[in-house]
Parts: sequence; structure tokens; C-alpha cells
Amino acid sequence: MHATPPGDRPAADLSSPATARRGDVTIRRTGSFPRILWSRAAAGWYLGAGVALLWLIGPSRDVIAQAGSAAAAALGLSLVVLFAAAFLVSVPLAWTLGERGRIAVCAGLLVLSFALFPWLGWGIAVFWTYVGVALGMCVLPWQWTWPTILGLGVVALVTNGMTEGWDENVLWVPAIIVSVSLMMASFARTAAAMNQLRRAQTQLEALAVERERGRVARDIHDILGHSLTVVTVKAELAGRLVDVDPERAKAEIAEVEALARGALADVRSTVAGVRGVTVSGELAAARAALEAAGIAAELPSSTDAVPPGRRELAGWIVREGVTNVVRHAGASRCRVTLGRHEVEVADDGVGPSDTAAAGTGLTGLRERVETAGGRLAVGRSDLGGFSLRVTM
Repeated sequence: MHATPPGDRPAADLSSPATARRGDVTIRRTGSFPRILWSRAAAGWYLGAGVALLWLIGPSRDVIAQAGSAAAAALGLSLVVLFAAAFLVSVPLAWTLGERGRIAVCAGLLVLSFALFPWLGWGIAVFWTYVGVALGMCVLPWQWTWPTILGLGVVALVTNGMTEGWDENVLWVPAIIVSVSLMMASFARTAAAMNQLRRAQTQLEALAVERERGRVARDIHDILGHSLTVVTVKAELAGRLVDVDPERAKAEIAEVEALARGALADVRSTVAGVRGVTVSGELAAARAALEAAGIAAELPSSTDAVPPGRRELAGWIVREGVTNVVRHAGASRCRVTLGRHEVEVADDGVGPSDTAAAGTGLTGLRERVETAGGRLAVGRSDLGGFSLRVTM
């Protein structure tokens, strides 16, 4: 949205997204005048306005009838054609201007109608319907639009009554001016509001795509980070056991294969958006990972303390916390505590570090926790090492 000075809001463009301001629908500017002349919105305007110009056949006949000579008739008809062309161009031109420019365009169209006064007198009021339509299509503030249109109708009523007499026919032209102009003003505002809704929908779709990308990236990091950490630990263990305990080494290699297959399945289901995490499953995986890393595990025997609606989040917390213990802590002991409103993963390792505290995994976990309305804190645990604590 281009910035505009106070009192000069962006111009109307029914092909562009609308913005609501002070309860009135307005549209952002659309670019240069030559470009808007050939836009899709302008083409739609030309089609409807061109049909409306057929109404000028009657005034054209009156111009010919009132002309005193062929030259006067030709001049009068030329002015009618000029007014018609100005009417066609006025609305696309207004779409490129601010409020003051749009007002000037409508005022110019009104002034041009008086050029036919020598032929039609106050019969020029029939041209004011086009002025009112242009005013409505400019999507000016409503508190300006309807009084101006009503004023055109009142002036047409008074002048027709004074020149033609006060009978039932005096109402036709004013009624047409007011009704058609107000109808087009309402149509323009409806079209603008629809474009505003389309713009908002497009923005929401873009946000949803970005959020889904973030979810997939976060889940894949969490899944692969944990799985590859355990695979690395078990592979190192198997390498040490090859000569000492071949059977145990084979078992560890088999577990590595199973972990790799499981990680691949998890990635596929995450991309499909159907993967679920449970705290009980993550506790079992944590026990295996800690055991392989030679870390004593103090894990809860039950997950009943965690409300059902928070167990998936608790599973992610356990997964990320234990992964960090295995990867960074250098610990000999790890404790997982589950409560109704709190989950903590603590160790007796080297304690907090900038690498662990600012890692991608913790950043993703923090986003996940805050989205669920919780709060994540990291620091030193009572065991002397690192503490990952989430309050839900």
C-alpha cells in the first residue's frame, strides 16, 4: 500500500484488493494511467459504460433539434461525443489518483456537461446521471458520495420544475440520477469489499503454507535429530563390541537398522501430516538411547500424571531433552519428571552452554510449546547439569 497524505486516500481499483478505513471501503492505487486503460477492470467498465451511453441518443436528437444550423448541430454532437469519451475514461483515470484527484475528475465531468447548455439549457441534467455514476465508481468516502448524488438530484428537480413545470414528469430525471448513481456506488463498494476478502484469503493461504513449512521442518529436525543421535551412539557401541562381544554387536547393528527404518517411516508420515508422538513411546525410546550411551536413566513408570491433551507435547519435550543429554551433556545420569503442569529433563553433565541453549531443536521446541500456551525455560539443574523445563 502506497502511503498517501491525510485527506488523500488511495484511489479505487476494482481489480485490486480493497482496504477498509474509517468504515469506508477504499482501494489502493494501481499504477500508471496508460496501463490501467487496458486493464481487465477497465475492460469491464467500458462494456457496462458503453451500454449506458446509448441513453445519450435522446439528448443528441434534442441537440440537433435545438441547433440553428448544421454547423451548430455538428458542434453540439461533437460535445456529446466528447462527454461520452470523457465519461468512459474518467473512472479508469480516477483509479490512478488519490481522493482529491478523483473529486477533480468528477467535477470536470460535471463542468463539461455545461458545455451543452446553449443547446439544451437545464436539460443538461440528463448528463448528470453519468456524473453520479462516475462519482459512485470512484469509491470515495460514503459520507461524501451520497450527499453529492442527492444534491445532483435535487438541483435537477428544481431546474426541471422551474423550466418544464411542476408536474409528474419532473421526477423522472432526478429519480434516475439518484437511483442509478447510488446503485453503482453500492456495486463499487461491494466489488471492492470482495477484492479485499480475496486479498485477505490469499494472505491467509500464504501464512498457512509458511506455517506448514515450519511444522514440517521442525518435525523433521526433531525426528532425525533424535534418531540419528541414537544411531550414532549405537553404531559406536557396536564398533567397540565387534571384537569383544560379536553377538551383542550384531544386536546393536540390528537395532541401528530398525531405528533407521523407523526414522524413514517417521519422515514420510510427517511430510504427509499424519505422524503422532506419544509420551509413553518417547520414554521407551529415551530409555534405549540413554542405555546405549551409558547414561543412567531415571524415568517415570507411568504417564498418568500428564493430561491426555498434553501428552503429545510432553512426548516432544522428552524427545528433545533426551537428545540434548545424549548429544551435548557428557552426563552419567538423566532424570525425566512428568507432572500435570510441568515436564522436566535434567542431567548431571557439563551444564548449560550457548550451543545447547540456542540450538535449532530447542528453538523449534520453544515454538511448539508457546503455540500450545506453555513456557520453556533452560538452566542448571539440581543434579548439577542442564535442565529443560516446560510449564504447560
